[in-house]
Amino acid sequence: MLALQRQADRFDLVGIGWLVEQGAVGAAAFGFRTVLDKAPDTHESEISYTPMRQALTDGPLRQRHAVAMTYPRNQLVPPGSPGTYHCVSRCVRRAFLCGKDRYSGQSFEHRRQWIEDRLHQLADVFAVSLWAYAVMSNHLHVVVQVLPEVAAQWTDEEVAERWIRLFPKAEQDSELRVQALIANPEQLAVLRSRLSDLSWFMRCLSEPIARRANAEDHCKGRFWEGRFKCQALLDESAVLAAMAYVDLNPVRAALCETLEDSAHTSARKRLEQHDAEAVTGEVIAPVAGVGGQCVLGITATDYLQLLDWTGRLVHPNKRGTLNGPPPRALRRLGHDAAQWPRQVLAVGSEFHRAVGAAEALIAKAAAMGQRWLHGISAARRLLHADH
Repeated sequence: MLALQRQADRFDLVGIGWLVEQGAVGAAAFGFRTVLDKAPDTHESEISYTPMRQALTDGPLRQRHAVAMTYPRNQLVPPGSPGTYHCVSRCVRRAFLCGKDRYSGQSFEHRRQWIEDRLHQLADVFAVSLWAYAVMSNHLHVVVQVLPEVAAQWTDEEVAERWIRLFPKAEQDSELRVQALIANPEQLAVLRSRLSDLSWFMRCLSEPIARRANAEDHCKGRFWEGRFKCQALLDESAVLAAMAYVDLNPVRAALCETLEDSAHTSARKRLEQHDAEAVTGEVIAPVAGVGGQCVLGITATDYLQLLDWTGRLVHPNKRGTLNGPPPRALRRLGHDAAQWPRQVLAVGSEFHRAVGAAEALIAKAAAMGQRWLHGISAARRLLHADH
């Protein structure tokens, strides 16, 4: 216990030793190993989304409530309800299992393409709209909108065909499998709900990648460090900020200086689509998945200009200058240009379970049976700063 307390003092984690000593919770529950043994994360400057880690630095009062901070995912993501979410998955031990390991020099860069390809495959099968993603060397960001009302409109045959595309079996005839599923209405109803379920989407993303990577490494065990982290995006501003936060991940990590160089991101994919289609006046569409489900009232051109402008602020060494007025998208949405970069970075540092205006966060807390959500104070500060 003395050694544990010394480590707590070292990181100014006041009150941890008392909680462990009283038997209220084990040391592992506080992420001691994660905090003490954590390697420098060069890919993301902000703290992680884990509420427990924030509790470690917020004083004894918040730590007394840390024990009760575990919550069912269905409180944040109600089954069968539409919503837009920012999800994060990390590799075990934050190792370089998808990029180039700077210690051994071994390259796993090709695995990032695996993940990007899989994201687009799943977006074509599930009732989702994929708004943003960034495949980094040791973690993955996704902004995805689930649309159960779209899945509800599919025919039974379409549901069965999509499920078989998701889980093909070479040794079985696809047409016979479709007919067998159609003949089982109860099972078909379950599959329909799964095809618009966030957890199933992330599961179908992570499991095949883990198996494929382990087979390549001739090993067994975890590839991802645990269940994905998730933030509910409660309003248009939250979705826009989360998209910018995700798309600018390589820029913030100083891995690239231009959006064109940000490989394995939705920003680069949007640039390719934008150049190919020469679309300048249409409302922004998801980068993959179900179209026609707009959550942002800006054009694709406006969004790309906003990304480039924001990237120059969050990464001061980025080439170029900030002459002239801020992007028109900010003025249209009523954001203060000086405050916008902070709002983008706050997605990763000042909000946890949900992102949005203070009123939206309070309403979400009530819907979850709580009186408070982390980030309400930050949302109020950002609002006052805008005005």
